[in-house]
Amino acid sequence: MADGKRGVFDWYFKTNLLLRIFLGLVVGGVVGVILAGMGADTAKSALVYIAPFGDAFVRLLKMIIVPVILFTLVVGTASIDPARLGRVGVKTLVYYVATSIFAVAIGLLFAIFVQPGTGIDLVVADSAAKAAVKTSASAIILDVIPTNMFESMNKGSVLQIIFFAILIGLSLAFLRDSQEERIKKAADNVFIFFEGMVEIIFKIVGWIMQYAPIGVFSLMVSVFALNGAKVVGPLAKVTIILYIALAVHLIFVYGGFLAWRKLGVFGFIKKARAPMLTAFVTRSSGGTLPVTIKTAENMGISRGVYSFSLPLGSTINMDGTTIYEAICVMFIANAIGSPLDLGQMVMVVLTAVLAAVGTAGVPGAGAIMLLLVLESVGLKVEAGSAVAAAYGMILGIDALLDMGRTSMNVTGDVVGALVVADSEKEFDRTRYTAYSGLND
Repeated sequence: MADGKRGVFDWYFKTNLLLRIFLGLVVGGVVGVILAGMGADTAKSALVYIAPFGDAFVRLLKMIIVPVILFTLVVGTASIDPARLGRVGVKTLVYYVATSIFAVAIGLLFAIFVQPGTGIDLVVADSAAKAAVKTSASAIILDVIPTNMFESMNKGSVLQIIFFAILIGLSLAFLRDSQEERIKKAADNVFIFFEGMVEIIFKIVGWIMQYAPIGVFSLMVSVFALNGAKVVGPLAKVTIILYIALAVHLIFVYGGFLAWRKLGVFGFIKKARAPMLTAFVTRSSGGTLPVTIKTAENMGISRGVYSFSLPLGSTINMDGTTIYEAICVMFIANAIGSPLDLGQMVMVVLTAVLAAVGTAGVPGAGAIMLLLVLESVGLKVEAGSAVAAAYGMILGIDALLDMGRTSMNVTGDVVGALVVADSEKEFDRTRYTAYSGLND
C-alpha cells in the first residue's frame, strides 16, 4: 500500500497459496485426529461449527462447473483456425485425441490393478446415499446428445454441455473465417464475449482458490475426525500410482510415437528437459509456452508446425490431466464404497478426453475438471457428502499431483509437434541431433 499500511489479512493473501492449502491439509488432519481421540460425540459436536466452512467451499466449486465447461470449451474450440485444419491440423488433432485416450486408459488400468481408496469407506456426518449412477455404455454414448440444452445446464449434464459447447465453438471458428464481413464481425464479437466470460470465470476461480485453504482445512477436519489417521496411507498411494502411470505413458506411449519416427525417448527427454522442468515448477502449460516454443525451434521443428500445434496443445492436449482424473475418480469411488462399473469407466474416458479441450493451462485447473468427471459418473459432490470429503482429500495434495501432470501435458505437446513435423518433412534432424537441451 502507498501509505505503508498493511491490510488486516495481508499475512494470509501474501503467503504462497500452495503452502496455505498444504497447511490446511496438515493442520486439518491434526485437528481431526485430536477430535477423533476425544470421542465420537465430541467430534460430531465440533463438526457442527467446522463443517459448514467446507460445505461452503464445495458449493462454490459446484457453482462454477457449468460456466467453466461452457465458456472455456467454446473459446478453446473456436480458437482452432479452420485455415490451418489441413494436413498439419488433422494430424495434430488425431495425435492429441489418440494420446489422450491412451492416457486415460493407462490411468484406469493402474487404478483397476491397484484399487486406490479401497478399504477407507469414508464415514461422514451426512449419511445420504452414496451410490453412483449405474448406466450402460450404449446409453452413455447416446446420452451425449442433448434434447434440451437449457435442461442439460440446469441438471448439470456434463457430457451434453461439452457436446453442445464444442458445436458452438466449431461453428464460431468457421464463421470467424467467413469471407463475408458482416458474418465475420458478428462472429468475432461473439468470440470476444466468450473470451471475456472465460477471464471473468477464472477470476472467480482465483477468488474461490483463495478460500481453498479454509475449505480444505474444514474438509480434512471432518474426514480425520470421523475416520482417524487411516486415510494418510491411501493418499500417499494415489500420489505414487499417478507418478508411475505418468512415467509409463511417457516411456511407452510417447516413446512409441518417437520410435515410429526413429527417435529415442531418453534422448528426447534430455532435449526437452527445459519445458518439462519449467512446467513441473510453474504448474502451468500456458505459462511454459514460451519455453516450449523455444525448445521446439532449437530441436529443428519448423515454425509452420510448432506455431500451430504448441499453442493449441497448451489448450486441448492434457494427457497428464486425464491420467490424474482417471486415478482420482477411481480413488474417490472406492473411498466411498461405490466402485465404478464398466459403463462408468466408459463415461470417465469420454468425459476426460472431451473435458481436456477446455482445461485451462493454469495451476489447479485439473482439480476443477475432476469435478466434471465425478459429476458425469453420478458421483455428486454435495456439501457434507462422502464424495465431497474424498474430493477434499485429493484437493489437499493436488499441488503435488499437479506438478507431474502439467509436466506430462507439456511433454506431449512437444512430442506431437516433433512427430507431425517429421511426417511432413518439416523437421531438421541434424539440428535436433546437435541440440543439447539447453535453450539460449
